[in-house]
Amino acid sequence: MSDDHTHVQEFFGTRAADWDRRFPDDGPAYAAAVAELGLREGGRVLDAGCGTGRALPALRAAVGPSGVVLGADLTPEMLREAARAGRDRDGTLLLTDVAALPLHSSSLDAVFAAGLIAHLPHPAENLREIRRVVRRGGVLALFHPIGRAALAARQGRELTTDDLRAEPNLRALLTGAGWRMTSYVDEDARFLALAVRDA
Repeated sequence: MSDDHTHVQEFFGTRAADWDRRFPDDGPAYAAAVAELGLREGGRVLDAGCGTGRALPALRAAVGPSGVVLGADLTPEMLREAARAGRDRDGTLLLTDVAALPLHSSSLDAVFAAGLIAHLPHPAENLREIRRVVRRGGVLALFHPIGRAALAARQGRELTTDDLRAEPNLRALLTGAGWRMTSYVDEDARFLALAVRDA
């Protein structure tokens, strides 16, 4: 993805109003992925690249009313759609870049990132920044509601071995950014990689 944030904002900005209608059946996959984070009552979690906030209700349910839920996105139109859908009641929406999060170091228990990894201009650096805001033992979930092969077919492209989300590539990327991958699932119905911050 280009370093130019304008490109990302234009791509998602023009699609924001119709985003939820285009993918109406993703809710259960989001809820199942959030459940695998192992969040507890009172936990603190960020949805990085939250888009229209589809994960926010499940994240709020996981941490309860005493927890903290944040949704960060680079595209104003996506955050407006999240608010229009009432998802700002489940979490605080932040217009920000995950490359420079306005959060204290080690302040979160977990980060949920749906579809984000493919849109990061500098994945290793950006994953280090996400790591910065997660406490030791905290979890990162890289998620997509369909697997790599299904996504490639939807986009009309071939699935190649240099795909960033291929297990060996992603494991090496996460390790280099200070994460330890603990789980990897790539099925037609979902993609989910879990990683832990060890130190």
